[in-house]
Amino acid sequence: MRGAVAHIFALTIWAATPLAAQEFTTLKGHGGPVMGIAVSPEGQVATASFDNSVGLWAGREPKWLDAHEAAVVDVTFGPNGPVSSGDDFTIYAWADDEAKKIGTHKGKVADVEVSPDGSLVASASWDGTVGFWTFDGTGETRKIPAGSVSDVVFSPDGELLYAAGSAGVIVELPVGEGDPRVIVKHGFAVNVLTIAPDGSWLAYGAVDGGTRVVDPRTGEQIADFSLDRRPILSIEHHPETHTLAVGDGHGFIMVIDTETWKITRDFQATRRGPIWALAFDPSGEVIYAGGIDDVVYSWPIAFLDEYDAIDNPERSFLRAPEEMANGERQFMRKCSICHALEDGVSRKAGPTLHGVFGRAAGTVDGYRYSDILDGSDIIWNSETIDKLFDLGPDHYIPGSKMPMQRITGPQDRADLIEFLKTATK
Repeated sequence: MRGAVAHIFALTIWAATPLAAQEFTTLKGHGGPVMGIAVSPEGQVATASFDNSVGLWAGREPKWLDAHEAAVVDVTFGPNGPVSSGDDFTIYAWADDEAKKIGTHKGKVADVEVSPDGSLVASASWDGTVGFWTFDGTGETRKIPAGSVSDVVFSPDGELLYAAGSAGVIVELPVGEGDPRVIVKHGFAVNVLTIAPDGSWLAYGAVDGGTRVVDPRTGEQIADFSLDRRPILSIEHHPETHTLAVGDGHGFIMVIDTETWKITRDFQATRRGPIWALAFDPSGEVIYAGGIDDVVYSWPIAFLDEYDAIDNPERSFLRAPEEMANGERQFMRKCSICHALEDGVSRKAGPTLHGVFGRAAGTVDGYRYSDILDGSDIIWNSETIDKLFDLGPDHYIPGSKMPMQRITGPQDRADLIEFLKTATK
């Protein structure tokens, strides 16, 4: 499932009275927004981030798994370790901290899911296909009528795959031979899915704020929890406690009892959303969330009503335009999520820009560049930085990891360059 594909290990401190001892806690270390959270059956936490890495957590200490060449947007666990997918169109399976590429799409891979028997990985891609991959790296992609595919989930017996996407439909697809069947026509893009362990219901969330539960065999609606908050970005089910959690773009977490189909809590987790990832601890008593910040937050569900929304520091790229000069505004909106200005090691997706003027491209120590920049003759200066944003990285440095990003106005580019001349010293 997109954002939270398994239950997360509890990292709280337990005292003599367990419920009272559960506390708010965080996992810190990523250099960009947290897009996915997962946990192995043994309690190993994994997180996926915009900083191009998977984090494996021992307590609150992370180990970084680096293979992706763009943002990692989902992670789950296979028999031997994490399985991750990202904006670089790839799926990696990890074992002993080593990555093996097991699948490739022609677009962003928004979700990965391991089959109930652990033998197969399904993937959802914005290229309009789902993929079926074995851990030895063989597999195929199959086109389905869902538009850009955003999420997939296996039926409990592993014989069917349910997929959702930008076309506003949910598709049922046999894992073996057989044609896809549209079971839900929502009308707006469907982002996330989860299914009951007995297959009796399928819950989904959509960009228009729709949160609905249907019978996967017939598509008939069982319940509707749509609120005036959009989009729905994450969904997670804890079967043992019959609890469904839904995260949205406004920073709210809605908690639903799946036995009575009633909302039990509606908690504003952060003052500045979104909630991209949700997960429960094994007991179902603690919920974890990831979003625009570089950390994972957690709360005890029983005491959600006692917590105020996190007044998280406003991300630099979300600052009001009138608060910044134009050059700083261009940097904040176009560059700051990937690049630091300070000297030293950074967990951000791109290398630090400290000292960038006069520096040869591809030479920051400790940063893993794409092959195209090894031995590059580009020297960063006013002229080359102007060309980079005038043409766009995909044309100026084709094959680099830098996402397509243009600044079309000559004055905007000039103002950015003047800002960087001072800010990167």
